[in-house]
This record gives sequence, structure tokens and C-alpha cells, in this order.
Amino acid sequence: MKKYSRSIIVFLTFFILILILLNKSLITNTITTSLYIWYNTLVPSMFPMFVLSDILITYDFANCLPTKFINFLSKLFHLTKSGTLIFLLSLISGFPTNAISIKTSYDMNLITKEEAEHLLLFCHFPNPLFVLETVGNFYLKNNLYGIIILLSLILSNIIIGITFRKKNNYSPTNYSANNFKSQSFGYVLSNSVKKAINSLLMIGGTVTIFLLLSTLIINIFHLNNYLSLAIQSILEMTMALSFLSQTSILGLFKVIIATSIIAFGGLSIHMQVISSLDDKIKYRNYFFGRLYQIFLSGIISFLLFTIFIH
Repeated sequence: MKKYSRSIIVFLTFFILILILLNKSLITNTITTSLYIWYNTLVPSMFPMFVLSDILITYDFANCLPTKFINFLSKLFHLTKSGTLIFLLSLISGFPTNAISIKTSYDMNLITKEEAEHLLLFCHFPNPLFVLETVGNFYLKNNLYGIIILLSLILSNIIIGITFRKKNNYSPTNYSANNFKSQSFGYVLSNSVKKAINSLLMIGGTVTIFLLLSTLIINIFHLNNYLSLAIQSILEMTMALSFLSQTSILGLFKVIIATSIIAFGGLSIHMQVISSLDDKIKYRNYFFGRLYQIFLSGIISFLLFTIFIH
């Protein structure tokens, strides 16, 4: 079976290489667009979040927060204090910081493998700045749309976390004590910066690859606008949102579709998560969590739009 899988991968890669050589100008424009999106949209919003979240995890930030607040969230989601910290960091910084934070905490023995996989279900939060500014203000030209999308994604994750709370064997204490506090701040900062740069390079490469694939598929098969949007939504989230903003779809449906696109994240985000987790933590829960979130966030965005817009 592995032999056939290897042959298929080699064949598809070679086929894509031929298509790239036959469509040089299209590929060049696509790569330029991808690097522009990465440099102007993703790097400014993600780099500081990657660095700061890694520092917070290293210094066990959960112990610095009000005990009652942490205990409330721990009991609500059946998480350890470190798991609760990952939830809060994911809420603020967005994906794929969630996967990076989960992997970092697991490597530090702050959470178990079981809790790491459980967190993947409901810690898929977008970067708030990306949703409010890039999606709401820049793409959809409506600040309220961005707020509705962000609230829908947050609430859907909270519902998933509460619904599946019994799946995690809850313990009120951390899996292991954090032994990294003795390190100098200079070392911690430089290490966090290195991790952030490596993560951003990986993200940039992944976004470019999936953007190339979606562009090739759309142009080779001459897909119409709706099929093009579907392909982009499955493969690469950012360009799908940009394409959605240029359609003549009603505002209500734009909000619902945009929410669903971000809830799934695109295979580009999924590959970033898989790369961040390595082979130690199973990806399966992340995939099923996104299916649940597409359904829930779509319903919530419809209700919020009906309440606040109409």
C-alpha cells in the first residue's frame, strides 16, 4: 500500500511540475500575490502573537491570572491550568498558534497527549485583527460583518468545548511542573523569535503551494465563480475570502460563507497544523472539530446577522 501511495505522490508531483512549466506567467503572478498576502497580512498579525504566546507558555502564564477565573474555565472545559492557558492564547492569537502552543506545552510535559488532542477540537480561533480588519473592513467593507463573524467563531468553539468536555479526563493540576522558569529572559526571547520565524516561513510556503494548486485547477478546468469559490475555500482560506468579497452575493450569505470558510480554515491551515504537531499528536480531532464548527458557526452567524442587521 505504501508503495502505491508513494507512486501516486510522485506522479501527481511530476504532473503539477509540468503544469507549472506550461503556465509560467500565471504561476509567477500567483506566487507574487501569495508573497504579498503573506508579508502584508499574515506576518504583521502573526509574528508578535507567536513570540508572545511562546514566552507566556514558557513562564506558565496561567499561574499569574486570577485563580477563580482559571478554575472556572478549567471546570467549564475540563482542562488543566496549562490547557486553559492554551485556550486563552488561541482565542487571542489565532491559528495556527493554537497547534504550536499545544505542541510546545506537550513537549514541556505541561499537558498529556490526550488533552492535547482534546484541545484541537475547540481551539481553532482566527486572529481577531485578521477577522475585524482584513475580512470585515477590507474585504467585506463592513465593520459589523467582521464582529458578527468573530463572535460566531468564538461562540461555536465554546459550544464545542462544553459539549465534548467529558471526553477529556479532567485533573485540576498540571500534568507536570514547568521547569523552564530558571532560563534567562534573553534566551527565552531569542528562542521564541527563532520559533516564530520558522513557523512563518512554513506558513508562507504552505499558503503559496495551496494557492498554486487552486489557481491551476480553476484555470485548467475553466471553473465558474461559484465552483472557483468552492475550490479556494477547500484549499486556501485567504484567497477564498478575497474572491468572496468580489461576488454579488447578498450580505447575509457573504457573512455565513465567510464564517464557514474561516471555521474550516482550508487545507492550507490544516497542513500547517499537521506540520506543527508532527507525528506525536493525532490530527483527527482537529478535522472533526472543524466540521462541527462549520455547522455551528454558520447557524450562529445567521442568527446574529438577523438580530443586528435586520
